[in-house]
Amino acid sequence: MRAVRDTLIITQRQLRLLTRVPEVLIFSTIQPIMFVLLFRFVFGGSINTGQPGGYVQLLMPGIFVQTVAFTLAGTASGLAEDMKKGLIDRFRSLPISQSALVVGRTLGDSLLNIVVLIAMGLTGLAVGWRPSGGLGNVLLGFLFLLFFGYSLSWVGAFVGLSATDFRVVQNVSFMVTFPLTFLSNAFAPTTGMPRALQYFAEWNPVSTMVAACRELFGLENQFGATAGSFPSEHPLVTSLFYMVLITVIFVPLSLRKYRNAAAK
Repeated sequence: MRAVRDTLIITQRQLRLLTRVPEVLIFSTIQPIMFVLLFRFVFGGSINTGQPGGYVQLLMPGIFVQTVAFTLAGTASGLAEDMKKGLIDRFRSLPISQSALVVGRTLGDSLLNIVVLIAMGLTGLAVGWRPSGGLGNVLLGFLFLLFFGYSLSWVGAFVGLSATDFRVVQNVSFMVTFPLTFLSNAFAPTTGMPRALQYFAEWNPVSTMVAACRELFGLENQFGATAGSFPSEHPLVTSLFYMVLITVIFVPLSLRKYRNAAAK
């Protein structure tokens, strides 16, 4: 119970920072909205998806997943900055749970995604996005997105605690997130890629998460080289497996890394 209480206090600290530095919330919301508008009106007319409703129906699940995937970079940068400022040393001197700082940081960063996803959803509706999967499935899709962002925030926690320089953290974070998001089915069907690349593009966690959201939002998925495989037939189950796997691997790694850093 003490660990839970300490974690909630750190999470509350994270959320209060948004009121003291509102620019973080503003720019965290503006950037995804800019992506929606850019892809919708710049690339939307040049990509034929064959889906009812046009490119925006294919686009929105991909933009949602890309946005929550960047939770990784936010958590990594935040923890690296805390280490640089000596915050870990200050928390070490307090009678709190050793894991509270990291768990609270990941929870706070993930809760920020609620505001961002609402803003993006409203923007999508304004530019023509019309999910047809029913209210329950749409809400389930957003819940999956929040859990996906939370699992990736633990990857960010490990990166932020491992790197020794803030600039290195930023570079490593983008090296992880950019290949996963752009070498995927998020923004265009993978069937136009070289066949060897299709295997990576269709099996990576971002692609299965995008496919899961499209299924929940009432769209048909298109797979190329891996058509008929388990991820293509069961993207929801595969996405859930990826989220559990990422969390099981990186939670203990991050907590151990934090304890080692705090012990120095």
